[in-house]
Amino acid sequence: MRAVETAEVAVTVKKVQTRRFRSKLERRQIVEETLKPGASVSLVARAHDVNTNQVFKWRKQYRAGELEIKQASGALLPVGISDGIQKLQPALHRKSRPRKTGIIDIDMGHARVRIEGTTDPDCVRAAIESLAR
Repeated sequence: MRAVETAEVAVTVKKVQTRRFRSKLERRQIVEETLKPGASVSLVARAHDVNTNQVFKWRKQYRAGELEIKQASGALLPVGISDGIQKLQPALHRKSRPRKTGIIDIDMGHARVRIEGTTDPDCVRAAIESLAR
């Protein structure tokens, strides 16, 4: 008699899910769909490929006024970007103070960037350019 060997191989396939960012306007529209008479939160959530619990959380935020859309004013502010940085000559008798670190918050409506500490102008420029796309 001959022994027959069988080999079993287990293959695991992972489903990679990416998170989708939804703007306040999108979240607001989904919530407003659920508030229509006869609407089912579960069906609306499924139609938009959103977890039902997430929609309930958005509904709570909607009622609390957290999904309000702020209307941007039409006024633009002038911005100047220079190629180089001028270094200031320190006074001879001035005591040197440690550099103050600051915080820069940039909110473009669809994205928010927070830069803390001493800032590099190239870093700030790159952040603004990427947000403007």
